[in-house]
Amino acid sequence: MKNLLTDIAGVSVGHADDPQLASGVTAIIFDKPAVASIDVRGGGPGTREDALLEPQNVVEAIDGIALSGGSAHGLDAAGGVQAWLAERGRGFRIRDAVIPIVPGAICFDLSNGGNKAWGRFPPYRDLGYAAANAAGADFRLGSVGAGMGATTATLKGGLGSASAATGDGVIVAALAVVNAIGSVTIGDGRWFWAAPFEVDGEFGRRGLPQSFTPDMLRMRVKGGSEATPAENTTLVAVVTDAQLTKPQARRLAMIAQTGMARAIYPVHSPLDGDVVFAAATGAKPIDPLFGLTGLGMVAANVVARAIARGVYEATTLPFPGALPSWKDRFGQDV
Repeated sequence: MKNLLTDIAGVSVGHADDPQLASGVTAIIFDKPAVASIDVRGGGPGTREDALLEPQNVVEAIDGIALSGGSAHGLDAAGGVQAWLAERGRGFRIRDAVIPIVPGAICFDLSNGGNKAWGRFPPYRDLGYAAANAAGADFRLGSVGAGMGATTATLKGGLGSASAATGDGVIVAALAVVNAIGSVTIGDGRWFWAAPFEVDGEFGRRGLPQSFTPDMLRMRVKGGSEATPAENTTLVAVVTDAQLTKPQARRLAMIAQTGMARAIYPVHSPLDGDVVFAAATGAKPIDPLFGLTGLGMVAANVVARAIARGVYEATTLPFPGALPSWKDRFGQDV
């Protein structure tokens, strides 16, 4: 186990980003189509093919997921991933036609100091193709891919991942792009809200404060009173090797949203676009009730850990006024 999304067999992840742009794309590629669904809790989401993932709709499985910066411009990234898959004959077949199924979601990183003067066409389709082409078993965390330009209320955001196994040996893993309006740390301190779920010091072993003061529980939001719904989103992909139906994948996504509530304060607001994709590769059968409940429980923990790791591993952008990273602010604090 690498504590990554790619601990699920048949799943690969790739990044493509541009330091001058201060934005990028992350592609999740499935070796074989994976049953998938979605749950949206934020009030300002930006998604592609979300209706297709509703349990009542026809297409059961997907070939990849595209996560991107760039706000609505970043929805082009899924087209790049789709092009890469199409070149390899991957997709939903209708007679002689092959259509790769690539849902996507975006976060806003247009005001982080990077150069967004890209001319007529935004670069996200090309970045999507490059991310898919780079996909493999190992990938970096922090300020990379779709997490390159991400921020939170108090610290630099980023991309994180984590994995775990249930008592029955079913693996579930998450990848999170943390661009939240809220804070991932408690008050102005070094402690992560997700601290009770940390495994093997994966985000610093700082634990929790001895007590919570009213100031720690005060709302801290990105942009303050000028915050807008377009600027904030946490994007999560949860993948398991369990055998799930599409409605069960939807339920897994819904339970996994609990992990956001364990890691971000506040969350699921009208000013966020929080999205969880859930996908299943189908290798291991599970009990449809008790088994799915336990899988969701572990998935929520994994999501919380992935979110904290995304902020813990982030690095400060090299622009005036950029938010500090957790390690810049607290890395020497023992």
